[in-house]
Amino acid sequence: MSMEQNKEMNHGHEPAPAAAASRALYTPEERIKRDQSVWTLVQGVLAPIQFLVFLVSLVLVLRYLATGEGQNIAVWSIVIKTITLYTIMITGCIWEKVVFDCYLFAPAFYWEDVFSMLVLALHTAYLAALATDALTTQQLMYLALAAYATYVVNAGQFIWKLRIARLDHAREQAAMAGRGVAA
Repeated sequence: MSMEQNKEMNHGHEPAPAAAASRALYTPEERIKRDQSVWTLVQGVLAPIQFLVFLVSLVLVLRYLATGEGQNIAVWSIVIKTITLYTIMITGCIWEKVVFDCYLFAPAFYWEDVFSMLVLALHTAYLAALATDALTTQQLMYLALAAYATYVVNAGQFIWKLRIARLDHAREQAAMAGRGVAA
């Protein structure tokens, strides 16, 4: 497949690894779309909620594994965590469509989206195993811990991108100030 065909298949964007390394995280147009989108606020609210749900669930899972107590609340906390994950993934896809004109795998967030698929797969595997009694409760808890480990890595990826976006914006502002252009 040629570079142009790949670009066409990716809604006019460059292929992910090359594009992400060679340009700022957002074009000026994408930054405006991001800043004006209600979905940016939705993501900003849901991300810390999901993290809080994760922390509570993690404590409950570890408590169950250590003491054998609190099985039901640990099991259901993982279900709630998974629902918050699905919610933030759906709204994140909408945000990505608004900002980058594609629901997933925009070059700026390609690897984060790829890893998100693993996070989703592990959380979904937990729900499937729970619904079918395919695993013991202890095995479910270990599956949840694997899902949570991938979630932490993925959250770190997104936090890193947020930092990059802030640094990009600061560089742009400094460059404009150096040229005497008002922000």
